[in-house]
Amino acid sequence: MRKIQTGRRALLVVNPRARRGTGSIAAAVRLLETAGLDVREVKAGEQHKIDDVIRAEAKSCDLVIVGGGDGTLNAAAPALVETGLPLGVLPLGTANDFARTVSIPVDLQRAAEIIAAGHLRDIDLGDVNGHLFFNVASIGFSAELAAELTQHAKKRWGVFGYAIVAARILLRSRLFTAHIDHDGTTEHIHTMQVSVGNGRYYGGGMTVEATATAEDGKLDLYSLEVDHWWRLLRLLPALRKGTQGQWDDVRAFQTTEVTIRTRKPRPVNTDGELSTYTPAHFRIRPKAIRVFAPPQV
Repeated sequence: MRKIQTGRRALLVVNPRARRGTGSIAAAVRLLETAGLDVREVKAGEQHKIDDVIRAEAKSCDLVIVGGGDGTLNAAAPALVETGLPLGVLPLGTANDFARTVSIPVDLQRAAEIIAAGHLRDIDLGDVNGHLFFNVASIGFSAELAAELTQHAKKRWGVFGYAIVAARILLRSRLFTAHIDHDGTTEHIHTMQVSVGNGRYYGGGMTVEATATAEDGKLDLYSLEVDHWWRLLRLLPALRKGTQGQWDDVRAFQTTEVTIRTRKPRPVNTDGELSTYTPAHFRIRPKAIRVFAPPQV
């Protein structure tokens, strides 16, 4: 496999708030430098937002390496699209769903080896009301989960934090009414959650659709139209495998553009962060960024 070009300048932006963000990444950095990269590390934070850091440093680097989780990648996405800089990922987050989607290992040295190998893939992004997302945007249950899952809970419990908070929300969840406009039709639904996926994984290993990729030029939508919480529990194995679309009370389809309207504005969760409200207009942004990742098999 072709190695990355020697002497290229890499901007490494680390989110210290990520679950493993305060740990040492020195070994991964040494590997990248041994491979010929000139690595300059900058820590992002409240005073220095990651997208602003990337924009400010864009002319002095050849690629950007983001150390963080899915939320950190989401925050970097606008600047990556604007600058056209290729992205390397060091997974430091709780779930690291995007890394899993494109087969980047969570082991930092192995992830650094992927960057050093130099293989780039053109990756799609989702867009909802102008907000970009790598994995999934959701309305309903997952948005409530994102609102209540604190950074403290993520750091302390990891992926188990999702399950703990999800169980509490599930017991009080109710269906809501929505209108889905897509492909020349309007569907009226009563649902617990509507999810629109660009990649395959989200929420700590849940699967949008078993065959979805971040390179297929499609959005995968599913709507959980279950009327009892115990029914959702029966669906959990299918939700993990991405086969929920085979169930009678799950609406699922592929599209490139869809609008979801609700009677009252409802928050939209994009890659674990609340970013906008309904009405929510979703579209695919094909081949929006280049990512260092293993070749597709």
